[in-house]
Amino acid sequence: MSKTSSIISALLCTFIWGTTFIAQETGMKNIGPYVFNSVRFFVGFIALIPFYFFLEKKDTTKIISKNKKKFFILSFLIGIFLFFASVFQQVALVYTDVANAAFFTIFYVPMVPIIVFFLFKKKIHWSVWPSVLLCVIGGYFLTNFQNATIRLGDTLVIICALFWSLHIIFIGIIIEEFNAPILIGLIQTLIVSVCSLVPGLIFEEFVLSDILSHKIQILYAGILSGGIAFVLQIYAQKNIQPAPSAIIFSLEGVFATSAAWIILNQILDLNNVLGCIFILIGVLISQLLPEIKKFKYK
Repeated sequence: MSKTSSIISALLCTFIWGTTFIAQETGMKNIGPYVFNSVRFFVGFIALIPFYFFLEKKDTTKIISKNKKKFFILSFLIGIFLFFASVFQQVALVYTDVANAAFFTIFYVPMVPIIVFFLFKKKIHWSVWPSVLLCVIGGYFLTNFQNATIRLGDTLVIICALFWSLHIIFIGIIIEEFNAPILIGLIQTLIVSVCSLVPGLIFEEFVLSDILSHKIQILYAGILSGGIAFVLQIYAQKNIQPAPSAIIFSLEGVFATSAAWIILNQILDLNNVLGCIFILIGVLISQLLPEIKKFKYK
């Protein structure tokens, strides 16, 4: 898989994530966040099964046979990180608005290179740091955060961003050694669904009629975001390092704002447009400057 294909996968994944913000918020009118998350990721798990059997199953044994224990430990960790990231984000939307949630979620952009640099002692191209700054500034303008109120939900989203960071980093680790993105996607979606099921049964109610009343949102957030988008993320990180990957994924805010404009008729003001521009420049810097340096030395 070429780097160009990886970038396309990352952009498509990010587009799906961005538009899913609307489904996540509107899908909780009659059901709680744990129920929504559990059903959503179970739908994603079911959606990935045929892709696994047709595209990947015959190669799975060979791919993971070199170190099955390491594969399943990393897959389990990725599933747990995704569970905490998604559930904190989903619960946060009960206490805060989409603008705050979108802004604080972007905090995973600076968190990823910081964790990679200090925890794993990996070198990072200097272009990542100005790109991170531009993406955070862009997120600030994009969400009109200056008019929002700090709430409990905002703290939950910051915690969510930390787990998104760990998820992105460990996806980079596992896909570097085990080229089984669909199997990894299956494992992580099942873990998230089961882990969300437990608090859902304790604190909420699984009422079929209420769940079916949000079937469009659940199918979109489940099949496209919970299933396909996360597999695209794994494909993307095959050729893109975690730090620049996080910067590309920050376009989620741009797509979320655009979707709100098109679907919910929310008007884009100057701040929104500036936010989109800052994030786009940040993404371009992170991707183009390292390639220019390589081209010079060829």
